[in-house]
Amino acid sequence: MDPEILVKRAQLGDKEAFVELIKSLESSLYKVSKAILLSDSECLDAVQETILIAYKNIQQVREPKYFKTWITRILINECNKLRKTQTKIVMMDRYLEPATSEQREVFVDLQTAIDGLEPDLRTVITLYYYEDLSVKEIGAILDIAAGTVKSRLNRARAKLNSLLEGHQFEGRVLHE
Repeated sequence: MDPEILVKRAQLGDKEAFVELIKSLESSLYKVSKAILLSDSECLDAVQETILIAYKNIQQVREPKYFKTWITRILINECNKLRKTQTKIVMMDRYLEPATSEQREVFVDLQTAIDGLEPDLRTVITLYYYEDLSVKEIGAILDIAAGTVKSRLNRARAKLNSLLEGHQFEGRVLHE
């Protein structure tokens, strides 16, 4: 069902519509939290708290088409709260597993490199490449200028490029 219709129904008190809406965003919420926190248990805590906040405050969504942006911003705030109190980082099992062992190795190398980025760079990379959000949308979610988003993306790409120098991805060498 159309997410905008689900948001409107949820705002009218339809609990099933809210559940369906959250299920459609489950993977996205997890990936974003993973980009910030890395620890599986903390990611799940952040997502759970985000869902509770969203449920209690869904009336605040003025434009249903921006629900994903709205809930992602809540999630990032919750992740940042958890990160501030974080005492250790626990690496979790990889979320996606490619089909072949060679693809799996490349994926693990790429994900390890992404996990090694500073949180602000890791967040923009995840939102841009995994969540397919625009620079403008990322800026709105993180409450930063589009130029800052572009700068962070460029810094993240440069760091990833140097970390993954010589690796091949889909037939292309990342850096020669």
